[in-house]
Amino acid sequence: MQSYPDTCPCQISPASQSVSSVLLYKECCQPYHDAFYNDEVDGIKAETAERLMRTRYSAFVLIKPEYIVKTTLPVQQNLLDINAIESWATETDWAGLEIVEHTPKLGKRHAQVEFKAYFNVADNTEGNLEKTRQAHHELSAFVKVTNKANDDARWYFLDPTVAMTISQKQPCICGSGEKFKRCCGGYLG
Repeated sequence: MQSYPDTCPCQISPASQSVSSVLLYKECCQPYHDAFYNDEVDGIKAETAERLMRTRYSAFVLIKPEYIVKTTLPVQQNLLDINAIESWATETDWAGLEIVEHTPKLGKRHAQVEFKAYFNVADNTEGNLEKTRQAHHELSAFVKVTNKANDDARWYFLDPTVAMTISQKQPCICGSGEKFKRCCGGYLG
């Protein structure tokens, strides 16, 4: 049985100077992860792009590559390398997450989260075993996709690293019915 941290990984922020009450994993990201791994498709889902970002960060820290894949826009999921995601998550010495800014409403169905994911890197110069902290700073785009069959809406990460062949005039990859250039194209270009 896998043991989980008390403090949720997404609550650890080395950039924050204030010590406020942080959420435990079981009260923060675990319900989202558990719903996914228990195949509760209609279970708990991220209410905002920021919440999805936090659950994805915690999934990287806790090495849950399947969660990373399934929270990426469905049309991009088969193009992801789950082994590479797992390897990167395993090899990274995660140090915390800072949400710089959450822009919850960009048009009808998009949002952005600017964040810094901190990690430690060993400094192996001349026998030095100290670690230095670095940050992966990113402005991520998210899209809220509505399943027309059951009116279920979910947030997904738009992965800009996935190579896709799509023209600006084709229907959007998120299924909105709009042209790609007027929908997700503005966030993946």
